[in-house]
Amino acid sequence: MDDFIDAYVFPDGELAPLGRTLSILEEAGFEARDVESLREHYALTLRAWVANLESDRERAVRHSSPGRARIWRLYMAASAVSFERNRIGVNQILAVRCRDGGGSGLPLRARAWTETGAG
Repeated sequence: MDDFIDAYVFPDGELAPLGRTLSILEEAGFEARDVESLREHYALTLRAWVANLESDRERAVRHSSPGRARIWRLYMAASAVSFERNRIGVNQILAVRCRDGGGSGLPLRARAWTETGAG
């Protein structure tokens, strides 16, 4: 699967594990403030994208090619199954670089980030 993705979907792409990503962020001077797994949501999103592609296949082919539309359909359908079966994951990370004096400018509680519009 990785060879297929590298060749046809995301050349030079890299899916780093969460721990590695967090380590790289910290080494670069960022502080992780929140991590949210979007695995189950992303499976649903991919299923919706496949349905949209199938329902408007002719238009997708017009804008790309039959082969490219088939590649993306296969990739998204296979990825949806992988997310559903917890074989792959996707996470959203909120990381900040603290200002001089150590403050980040964010509210102290995560819930307040969305309530106040900060971020």
